[in-house]
Parts: sequence; structure tokens; C-alpha cells
Amino acid sequence: MPDTPAVIVNHLTKVFKGPLGKGAFRAVHDLSLQVKSGEVYGLIGPNGSGKSTTMKAVLGLLKPTEGSTSIFGIPSTEVSSRHSVGFLPENPYFYKHLTGRETLHFYGSLCDMRGEKLKTRVNEMLALTGLEDAATRRVGGYSKGMLQRLGLAQALIHEPRLLVLDEPTAGVDPAGSRIIRDLIIEFRTRGITVLVTSHLLEQMQEVCDRVGIMAHGRMVREGRLQDLIAVGNQTEMVLENASPELQEKIKALVQAEGGNTRLLRSGQPRTTLERLFIEAANEPKKP
Repeated sequence: MPDTPAVIVNHLTKVFKGPLGKGAFRAVHDLSLQVKSGEVYGLIGPNGSGKSTTMKAVLGLLKPTEGSTSIFGIPSTEVSSRHSVGFLPENPYFYKHLTGRETLHFYGSLCDMRGEKLKTRVNEMLALTGLEDAATRRVGGYSKGMLQRLGLAQALIHEPRLLVLDEPTAGVDPAGSRIIRDLIIEFRTRGITVLVTSHLLEQMQEVCDRVGIMAHGRMVREGRLQDLIAVGNQTEMVLENASPELQEKIKALVQAEGGNTRLLRSGQPRTTLERLFIEAANEPKKP
């Protein structure tokens, strides 16, 4: 169904048993979120906030202590839920002796793709990720940025509806990061849902439709990016081609209020995702 959310996390709690003599560790506590089909959702938070645990639960790699997760309405505990998912871990591993083309053929064959369909799809993915010129080079000679793009290509090889990306630009230079950012935007235009974590908040601010900020295993902020970064208690105005008469009226109104403010913009000014992230992460831990 088109209205079915791509991902549902429902009151997820994950507790890890501690070593002998130590108590259990609660990595995620009563977390709920939804990722709409076709959107880019960014999950951010400091180290140890529970992001990776949440993503592993969504992918069915960890069993929740309480609560549930699902992908397009199918519980994550069922293998079939992963048929429509492409996953790029933070540090993907590839067989270094294979070429880029051979690597994509290998992963495509694991997804039961064969013959001309697989060959065509490999060529499409090499073109999409800008690896055509490196297709016959061994992966062992790829740069970090090229490896990440190859990881995106393998995650897309079977035409998934959902992409889960864990720190896709980690260790990548600015030029490579820009390419990956542009690819994420391209995925959205193709109708692919993207769930992504990253510490590069400026890039997240450029690509995400909605974000969730986690701290201490809980969701502390969530919503549309533009709503979250709006400064709610301020208003700004920008005047273009305003007549001298109108400007004088506005100035008179400002002066009548006892101020000497120069009016430049109208609407809600924006903070940055980085500032919002720091504020949320430093909130006192709830009991």
C-alpha cells in the first residue's frame, strides 16, 4: 500500500546484559518513530545515543527487548522484510581482488539476479555512482570515497524501496562527500526512501526531509527539518523594492515601539541543525 510507512519503530526498548557484577545497559528506551515512504529521514545523536542499535533493530539484526519494528508493514523479525532493503554499513567490506564490476555482479547474484538483467543493472549502478571509469580496477585500489560509492551501488543493485545508510560519508573527503550527498538527493527523486545516520550535520541539513535527534537512548527532538530549525520566538522581515513611503511607515512603527531596529526579513529565522543537535544532546537525562 502506498500509504504504508517505510519504517515503523513502536515503543522500542533494547537492554543489553552487563558483565558479571555489573547491571544491564539500556541502549534504547521506549523509542517510537515513523519514516514515510519516499522521504529522507536523518537519525542523529552523539556516540552512545542508541542510533546504531535502533537501525540494527529495524534491519532485524537485533531482537528488541520490548516493542517492535517493521519495514513496509512487515515485522523486522521476518526475513521477507529485508527483501526491499538496501544497506550500507559505516565500514563496508569488499573482496579486494575483485574489480568494481565483478563486485556488483557478485552482490547481484546473491539477490538472484542473472543474465542480461544483472549486466544492465550493474552498468546502471556504475553510471549512477560515477564509477564507470573505475569499473575494471581492483577494489583494493579504490579510495575511501570510491568504496562508499561502490557500497551505495551494491545497496541499490536489487532495486530496493528503502535504503539504510550508516554514516555514508565517514572518512570521505569533501569532494566525495558532496557526490554522496547529491546521490542521496537523486535517490529521493527516484522515490527511494532513505534512513540515514551521520555526524556531518551540515550535510544532513541539506538532504533530510525530517530528522530525529537521539540522546541517552531516547528521542529528544523530531519533526520536519524546517520546523525544527526555526527560531520560534523571533520574527524577521525582508523588504524588496519597498517604496520610500512604506519604509518610512515601517520605521515609524518600529520607533513607536521604542526600538531602533532595521527590518530586513519576514518570517522565522533559522538556527542550524548543529546548534539544535548540541542543545538536544545536552538536555538532562530523564529518569
